[in-house]
Amino acid sequence: MPDLLDRAAIRLDAVAADRDDAIRQCGHALEGVGAVDASYIDAMVERERSVPTYVGEGVAIPHGTLAGKDAVRHDAICVLRFPDGVDWDGHLVKLCVGIAAKGDGHVRLLSELAQILLDPDSARALRESANVDEVIRLLQPAAQEVPQ
Repeated sequence: MPDLLDRAAIRLDAVAADRDDAIRQCGHALEGVGAVDASYIDAMVERERSVPTYVGEGVAIPHGTLAGKDAVRHDAICVLRFPDGVDWDGHLVKLCVGIAAKGDGHVRLLSELAQILLDPDSARALRESANVDEVIRLLQPAAQEVPQ
């Protein structure tokens, strides 16, 4: 996952008015690193209206619809931390990990992210981290394993 996460797509002091604003900020972060065209942002908001992306532990993983895949230039993720939280249909979200993926890449990404983010300790560490290097380290736990 490290090659999918550009430092410029990590924002640890974001503020959002509501869920859709948070999703749009994720889309803009992905657009800012050249991963998507602007139209992908609307596909992310549309996905949320049909299939909620809140996964628990104060985390949401917004991503686009199948129709939005044409707007993806390359696979990428972004990480936005909302220290004050965002109301996400009655859930308090403090961390959004936005996904852009061509083809079926989102399935693999969602699976890898879920393993990390659904672990309460990992999710808490990510929600509380104010350090970009720490976020990158937390999102690539396999790289930390020392072969024996």
